[in-house]
Amino acid sequence: MKFIELGLSQELLTEIEKAGFEEASPIQEQTIPLALTGKDVIGQAQTGTGKTAAFGLPTLEKIRPQEATIQALVIAPTRELAVQSQEELFRFGRSKGVRVRSVYGGSSIEKQIKALKAGAHIVVGTPGRLLDLIKRKALKLDKIETLILDEADEMLNMGFLDDIEAIIERVPADRQTLLFSATMPDAIKRIGVQFMKEPEHVKIAAKELTTELVDQYYIRIKEQEKFDTMTRLMDVEQPELAIVFGRTKRRVDELTRGLKIRGFRAEGIHGDLDQGKRLRVLRDFKNGNLDVLVATDVAARGLDISGVTHVYNYDIPQDPESYVHRIGRTGRAGKSGQSVTFVSPNEMGYLQIIENLTKKRMKGLKPPTAEEAYQAKKKVALGKIERDFAAEDFAAKAAKVSKDALQLASEFSPEELAAYILTLVVQDPADLPEVEIAREKPLPFKPSGNSHGGRGRGGRRDGGYRSGNRDRNRRDNYRDNHRNDRYDRDNRYRKTKNQKPQNTSSEKKTGFVIRNKGDK
Repeated sequence: MKFIELGLSQELLTEIEKAGFEEASPIQEQTIPLALTGKDVIGQAQTGTGKTAAFGLPTLEKIRPQEATIQALVIAPTRELAVQSQEELFRFGRSKGVRVRSVYGGSSIEKQIKALKAGAHIVVGTPGRLLDLIKRKALKLDKIETLILDEADEMLNMGFLDDIEAIIERVPADRQTLLFSATMPDAIKRIGVQFMKEPEHVKIAAKELTTELVDQYYIRIKEQEKFDTMTRLMDVEQPELAIVFGRTKRRVDELTRGLKIRGFRAEGIHGDLDQGKRLRVLRDFKNGNLDVLVATDVAARGLDISGVTHVYNYDIPQDPESYVHRIGRTGRAGKSGQSVTFVSPNEMGYLQIIENLTKKRMKGLKPPTAEEAYQAKKKVALGKIERDFAAEDFAAKAAKVSKDALQLASEFSPEELAAYILTLVVQDPADLPEVEIAREKPLPFKPSGNSHGGRGRGGRRDGGYRSGNRDRNRRDNYRDNHRNDRYDRDNRYRKTKNQKPQNTSSEKKTGFVIRNKGDK
């Protein structure tokens, strides 16, 4: 279905067309018409399927820009997702004049308060910072007409359930609520029952999770050997556009620095970058001014970048579904792509879990040697020299230095001059600068007891990602990356056992209307 068939205003359709979108994704196709009628909706679909536009477009449709009030609130699990949602909402609402602000920990709260005072129609924020602003009376929720919970299962995994409920209870009961989640655990269902009015549950079945156009490889390697191996592989494969995924912000910074030292045109994106810098990096990457983009999972989520030929998973992802989203950055529009995942020996069990999810077995790849990388770089250099000689403007350039060239030719043989040129453009592996990448602990792999039987590549054929370690790892990683997203919890924001939600009503029905893809 095309966007023009969804009943959206011309102002929004103009921005949708500018962004290059025509066909709505399944979650957008089913959610937008429901949300436009004012219904509460629970949207369940994989990450990266267009959920921001699914809740954003009907929300923007309702905004009255002439009224200087906050009319919609989006709660997101991380600062990266908050910024991404804010950018997308601003882009689609630009013609209509909608003002969108994002608030999150790790940035100046005073600047965010000042921005809110300057005016906002939609606020996107993380739970901790939202509650902090509410406590300071800098964020007023009394005029909210639309409440959106984005990536609800992620917020649950990060331990934000109490915070979410505390925020919801301060939003007017007479509102529309849209909840989006990749999975539907019981705690998320309870939010639907307790805080939503007869929500329709739109569930989009997972599509094929990977593409046949992506050749998937893995390299079993020690942590301290990863960087040299990856750069040698890049020298051999000569990717046109590549994305390197690192697990943490520190890792992204170190990889970016190391790649630059080795001569690659590389930049990184993660949650600590301000929005302007992030946009500049992405623009340079899309325009071909960079060869390598280094990113964390969350920072790269939702990026619409064409022409990526290679994806390198420097760190194996913590969540197998993240692997799917990573490799989905290549192999697009009918073009082939390649992904390479570097796996330390005691992380091999995760490989089996990823393969169970993608239904495709990765091929082992032999790491290139330093000599193979050197020969590949030399071949590239020779090709460039030949192209430069054939260029139309070469004669004019040569004429400017002809006298010096004749002098050199009288002193050195052609072989000596050619050898010298090659030493300038091709670095010997022995002369490469050392790059130190801080060692990180491999992911812990403890197979659960519900094995499906058999062992594969050092791990069991089971749901190791689904064990208790998964939630613990996510929370630990979140705390490491978002230490500043803290606030002093006040008793006013803590529910007691006897406290009843302010917005519940005895007349409220608690059932879900299940609407699956394909239902009429």
